[in-house]
Amino acid sequence: MSTFARSTNNGRAFIAICVGAGFLWTLALSVSPQLHQRVHKDANRVEHNCAATMIASGSYNHAAHLPLVSAPVPVIHFSKIPALTPQWVESPFLGARIFEHAPPARG
Repeated sequence: MSTFARSTNNGRAFIAICVGAGFLWTLALSVSPQLHQRVHKDANRVEHNCAATMIASGSYNHAAHLPLVSAPVPVIHFSKIPALTPQWVESPFLGARIFEHAPPARG
């Protein structure tokens, strides 16, 4: 194993540990209002928004009120819709009927 591959794995492990520790810290803040109040002085306000409040509410996008963007839908008007006429189509499996009446199998 080369030295470069080992340093890359150590870097990935360090990043994974930091992300995991951050997530555990966020979970601790979401279950402990007193600890959350010590970290954020405005934690008891309704408009307060952070990762801990999002996890505590069970929704990650409850505070994000993004404006809806919609493109105008083109209106298509057909002047005349042709009537559908029934048409009989022969089954493609009718040619395999000859195997229905094969001689009896021996044995």
